[in-house]
Amino acid sequence: MPDRRQPDSSTDDNPFAAPPEGKPDQPWQPRGGNGAGGPDGGPDGRDPTPEGPARWDPTDPIQRRARYALLAGMWGFFFGIFGIPSVGLLLGALALYWGVSALRGGVESLGPAARPQRTAAVSGLVTATLALMLAAGSYAVQLTYKDFYVCRDDALTKTAELECNTLLPDNFLGKVLKVQR
Repeated sequence: MPDRRQPDSSTDDNPFAAPPEGKPDQPWQPRGGNGAGGPDGGPDGRDPTPEGPARWDPTDPIQRRARYALLAGMWGFFFGIFGIPSVGLLLGALALYWGVSALRGGVESLGPAARPQRTAAVSGLVTATLALMLAAGSYAVQLTYKDFYVCRDDALTKTAELECNTLLPDNFLGKVLKVQR
């Protein structure tokens, strides 16, 4: 047939393409001989070697700790931003522990397949550090301006509470903490 084109490299993998000229039609067979689907045997076309991508395994403590580190660090950061430093401090410390533990175990046992776990663990460490910094900053402000907080909490009237503003410095932080009329 004059209109029939020769197959190019892009249609070599196409199971619906017409067979090359001179070759008879063949019945359909799964690729790879083992029925897995991909050209190399894996369901997604990748080589199913141990160095391939690691799947989520809830029984693997390294994967669990990496994801716990990410979640705890993220929530610790949110609690720090929302003004609950005690919960942020707890979650940040847990995320730091889980992140370091996942990194130590993941590098040794999983090797190149540990990339997703390393990413989650490092992200958990970053957010844990931010959560701990927010908690430490909050506690530092409370300790530095303890006289103001005690005065404000002990004030019985609005006038007495406004008098506590004299205990604050005349800078940005003093303006943020100042009791408003």
